[in-house]
Amino acid sequence: MKNRSGLETARLFKVLAAIYLIIELSVASIFAASAPPIKVMSFNIRYGDAKDGTNNWQLRKELVLQTIKVFDPDLLGMQEVLDYQGEYLRTNLTGYGFYGVGREDGVRKGEFAPVMFKTNRFEALKYGHFWLSETPEVAGSKSWDSSLPRICTWVLLKDKLADKTIFYANTHFDHIGKVARVESAKLIRKRFAEFEQKYPIILTGDFNSTEDTDAYKIIIQSEDGKNKWIDSFRVTHPVRTSFESSFHAWKGTREGSRIDWIIHSPDFVTLNSMIDYISDQGRYPSDHYPVEAVIRYR
Repeated sequence: MKNRSGLETARLFKVLAAIYLIIELSVASIFAASAPPIKVMSFNIRYGDAKDGTNNWQLRKELVLQTIKVFDPDLLGMQEVLDYQGEYLRTNLTGYGFYGVGREDGVRKGEFAPVMFKTNRFEALKYGHFWLSETPEVAGSKSWDSSLPRICTWVLLKDKLADKTIFYANTHFDHIGKVARVESAKLIRKRFAEFEQKYPIILTGDFNSTEDTDAYKIIIQSEDGKNKWIDSFRVTHPVRTSFESSFHAWKGTREGSRIDWIIHSPDFVTLNSMIDYISDQGRYPSDHYPVEAVIRYR
């Protein structure tokens, strides 16, 4: 038998490499499709130092904990979390990783917007955070008409059940500054542009914005009208109603529009999404309802 020429050998290697790549991608696709759905929760737990009388933190912290445990999220983004509140949840929610910093100093001072993730499913590859300001790397910074420093927290996670890496972020927009909310939305889309080229994205938060605002429109579709993301709630509730409020000010009302969202890139499909109206004999875990979604890889 004649020896193959170098050219023939090179071509053979290219063909074999192509076949291997096809098989590898097919296996990865099957692996991802067969992975369990991802349960995501966004929960503004109300900062613990508020003068809330019978709704103060010490009287409701167990209800907050049980609310989270009932849904049993794989990914959890929270807002208005003071250091001691985060410590309580970290201690009592076993099996979760935690990342977050105080928005005042980038360490422990002020409210956190932390992320938690189940460690039996996800491995943290990288953490990060930035301030919603014109100087995002400066701790405690604020800009535009923002009343307070605001922060976005993110983590790059390897999904051990799907052989995929995802980018998960959580934030809390300013409650007063209209310009700040718009500019914060622009900043998030700009900062995440690098990641969305490589990874599926999930974004949770209290955005203090309804679907009628420019901030919402920018988050969903980006400033240039491209790279559309998906509002999980609107997928499973396509007809908007006047009873979708996610903030109730301790009153248990539902009238109004959502300001708490779970958003994801088109890499995921929403299976279910809801506002959780949980209460215990008329008592609520927070002045916000938690919002929840179940999503899977596309």
